[in-house]
Amino acid sequence: MTLDFVPSPATLLAFTGASFLLAITPGPDMALMLSRTLAGGRRLGFATIAGCSVGLVCHALLAGFGLSALLAASATAFAVAKMVGAVYLLWLAWQALRHGSALSMAPGEATPQQPWAAFLTGLGINLTNPKVVLFFVTFLPQFVDPADPHAAGQMLFLGFWFLVVGTPTCCVIVLTAERFTAFMRRSRRLTRAFDMSFAGLMGGFALRLLLAQAR
Repeated sequence: MTLDFVPSPATLLAFTGASFLLAITPGPDMALMLSRTLAGGRRLGFATIAGCSVGLVCHALLAGFGLSALLAASATAFAVAKMVGAVYLLWLAWQALRHGSALSMAPGEATPQQPWAAFLTGLGINLTNPKVVLFFVTFLPQFVDPADPHAAGQMLFLGFWFLVVGTPTCCVIVLTAERFTAFMRRSRRLTRAFDMSFAGLMGGFALRLLLAQAR
């Protein structure tokens, strides 16, 4: 049995690094996890992570099968989708540089919930957030060759690999929530470095998409 759906080691290493950077970059999902943890303890934080992760599983499945179906149906449509994605990535980079990270909660801001409510909140945010959809549509294709006959399997694999990298990272952040938020607030330079790293990552992927379209 061959594992043709597994990308090359170099591709997987690059994707792992990018996924880790995205996981530790403050954003709405991290703000939700931290606010629930600071308000109701680690139990609520982990419940929120579980909900967010299930939402990401749904998007990974949709991206893997949906993008592969679009690729099979029309190479032009797939190219247009990637071009739109490049514009979106540039917008994300600009937003990160202009407005900074979404990490402004303080202990006690969020109303404590039951774990099931925290789970549903995390699930709902990731299922209904169009940015998550666009992220999978624009991020995953960067690491897959459309001409590869196993492109669909590779996109699906990378979608789940993103969870393998991101979920444990989020768990560590929840375990150190108070220290993490205090450290981030004290170090404006570090917070700005996160923003610039995120902007650089998104801008680099956008440039790669645009250059690929030009060829």
